[in-house]
Amino acid sequence: MALFKIADFNPNYQQDAFEGEDIKGLDVYAGRTAEKIGTIDDVLVDETGRFRYLVIDTGFWIFGKKVLLPVGRCHVDTEAHRIYAIGMAHKEQAEKLPEYHDSMTVDYDYEERVRKVYRTPVAQSSVPVALERPVEASRVVGMTSQSATPRPASNPVRPAAYDHNTYTYDHEPSMYQMNEQEHQRLRLYEERLVANKHRRKAGEVAIGKRVETEQARVSIPVEKERIVIERTTPQDAGSAVIPGNVDFREGEVAHMSVYEETADVRKQAFVREEVNIRKEVEQDTVDATEVLRREELDVNSQGRSIVDRSNQRPHNR
Repeated sequence: MALFKIADFNPNYQQDAFEGEDIKGLDVYAGRTAEKIGTIDDVLVDETGRFRYLVIDTGFWIFGKKVLLPVGRCHVDTEAHRIYAIGMAHKEQAEKLPEYHDSMTVDYDYEERVRKVYRTPVAQSSVPVALERPVEASRVVGMTSQSATPRPASNPVRPAAYDHNTYTYDHEPSMYQMNEQEHQRLRLYEERLVANKHRRKAGEVAIGKRVETEQARVSIPVEKERIVIERTTPQDAGSAVIPGNVDFREGEVAHMSVYEETADVRKQAFVREEVNIRKEVEQDTVDATEVLRREELDVNSQGRSIVDRSNQRPHNR
């Protein structure tokens, strides 16, 4: 159950929901003691635009923190331009509420902490005089204004078992239901498409390396030296040799070194290619079609007994 600040949900909320006026800045008083507990700082609405909480800035009255007041627990006094927190006996009860921050996300666990305080029974006490006079229908469209006769604060109990997946605001109408029976002004609602994006994991890619083997063959030409001894018969074989030119001796008469090449084969690693890994974001558009409902005022009358002074756009007749 996502909640939005009213200005984020509808930038034209003053004109659309409050007839050009604004609820922000109205003083808030404890419903039983008429003790001031703060001023309205903002309004939180759900995905359909329904009011769920009033954000109360307690200022210097209660340690300067902001707290939430369920809309079902407020009484709007249009003549006095103030709001009464029904079921809140005194400002000490507001002190027990968890603090609200503008930048925080209101989730189920936080709302449960808020609801727990309002479910706690409060002592009965006299109703302030300000609530005893008749109250005109609220000028706030979409908000509840309680009966002109002040109703005693109820002591709600925790509804049947539920969790963050099953809980809805309908479980506790005393906190979130808006009372239209005491209003002479009809409130017309309309549905709007609210588009949100949710990031989910669509898959994953794991990149690894494996080693493949193959048989490689290489041919290397090598050279080897060999000594070749050739014996020939000279042409003057059998001729006499002049005395003194013959040197008869024993031992080594010649010396030559013999070389040969051997193959030197080894393995060595070389860079074959480089792999770069990155992610790219592709933009796509998802089209959705829904049937939206809007309430229009349908007036059936005979004669000219009704004068329409509305400055709103014409209603369907």
